Amino acid sequence: MTEELLDELTELIREERLRELRQALSDSNPGDVVDFLERLGVKDRAVAFRLLPKDVAVEAFDLLDEALQHELLEGLKDHDVAHFFESLDPDDRVRLMDEMPASVARQMMRHLDERERNLTNIVLGYDLGTIGRHMSPEFVALRQELTVAEALQKVRAQAEDAETIYTVPVVDASRMLQGVVSLRDLLKADSAAVVGELMAEADSVDADHDAEDAARRCADRKHLAMPVTDKEHRVVGIFTVDDALDIIERAENEDAARHGGAEPLNRPYLSTPVLTIMKSRIVWLLVLAVGATLTVSVLDAFEDQLEAVVALALFVPLLIGTGGNVGNQAATTVTRALALGDVRTRDAIKVLWREVRVGLTLGSSLGVLALVITGGVYGWDIGLVIGLTMLVVCTMAASAGGLMPLLGKSIGADPAVFANPFIATFVDAAGLIVYFLIAMTVLGI
Repeated sequence: MTEELLDELTELIREERLRELRQALSDSNPGDVVDFLERLGVKDRAVAFRLLPKDVAVEAFDLLDEALQHELLEGLKDHDVAHFFESLDPDDRVRLMDEMPASVARQMMRHLDERERNLTNIVLGYDLGTIGRHMSPEFVALRQELTVAEALQKVRAQAEDAETIYTVPVVDASRMLQGVVSLRDLLKADSAAVVGELMAEADSVDADHDAEDAARRCADRKHLAMPVTDKEHRVVGIFTVDDALDIIERAENEDAARHGGAEPLNRPYLSTPVLTIMKSRIVWLLVLAVGATLTVSVLDAFEDQLEAVVALALFVPLLIGTGGNVGNQAATTVTRALALGDVRTRDAIKVLWREVRVGLTLGSSLGVLALVITGGVYGWDIGLVIGLTMLVVCTMAASAGGLMPLLGKSIGADPAVFANPFIATFVDAAGLIVYFLIAMTVLGI
């Protein structure tokens, strides 16, 4: 939806021209409707949602973030709540229930018929953070002895309820996974051929496997769907690429927020209350403020040296800023590599050695430049101090930046938490100590 149209719809609801708004929304596709709803406040969003045609409302509701779904349900009548809740797939329904108080979630479950309740309970049976919590228990499974004609007939019969039919698990009588077959191959094959001849080796995932890791595997290997199995390798669900992309997007949003020293909002920015945004930032600001006292303590400890050579104070922002930036670059790179599976915690020594070399190369380049420029203006003794400090600080910052995300991962914490905010605080204090020690040695103060 274009910015002009979004502004036009916003103006319609602001001026309460609801008839015109209803017509405009009825002509829009569900994705554009979601873009519009995400820009509105709680009350206006509820009004606009009630104006939607029923089929558009169902599709748009399914596309909304769980937090916004919860807010909408709070403003709807009981029969509407039951309708929209039941319209969700079991995995989407569970994610919405995770946003609700337990008492409300139990009440929602009572609105479901026995089949939908059983399907939802299957997903609820897996721990948070596992792929079982994101799979769909609604899928088509084929036996390998079926002919293509029989297989297509079964796919057509179950297509309405299945999460996907483009990648179909092939199982035996005990539902043990034997392989997968694509709908494309079924449609191309002779009707008398058997499924066992067409199936390929299955790339499956255990239901208790980490959700983010499974999602990245699904996306990296470009699967439309992956079978989800239990410990005995029986198929219990299907995991689709759209759910994989949602998990990856949510994980990257969390990493991006924590790299910047804030907690993730987990909802669109314009629909987030100001108080919620403030709460997402203030804790980190307090942590960083406490950390910054280390920098103040270092400056206080070397106050005599600053008074002896006032020019040293001029370069403090340059040195700690450069060190912080080098550390942040290393931490961001390693955090991303961890997320993609390119690096494991057992690779700590390899990462350290690589970042030491990167830091030395960066520090040498920047140090020589600093020596030449600073030496020509403030004297070669000051230039030597700045050049040597740049070399040491860059090496130290790159090494710390590469190791801290691995440390976080090894103790079960989010690697992003150990990245930019803490790197900057550590490098500021340690960099100043290095700076003044080098100055005391070179200048004899």
